[in-house]
Amino acid sequence: MEISLTPDIAAALTEQARRQGTTPEELALHTLRERFVAPTPSDGLAEGPGTLADYLADHVGVLSSSEHVPGGAQMSQDTGSKFAAGMAEKRRQGRL
Repeated sequence: MEISLTPDIAAALTEQARRQGTTPEELALHTLRERFVAPTPSDGLAEGPGTLADYLADHVGVLSSSEHVPGGAQMSQDTGSKFAAGMAEKRRQGRL
């Protein structure tokens, strides 16, 4: 099968392939395979359904707060005490 691409699609495919360090042909095949071919058991499904992290791996990213706050935002530090203080404040305000 041969597929003729319009100039705008060919240009976009070529540019994206360059960014990913691959050829336009390989990128097109990979993208079409992802979109239209059901995964086979050899693609890792034979091991079981996997974890939520496995399922979300292509959709979740990581952000370093030190890029935005000098020294980092330290948002994961002392979370239990912060939660308890927040609940105590709600109780003091009569909202709990």
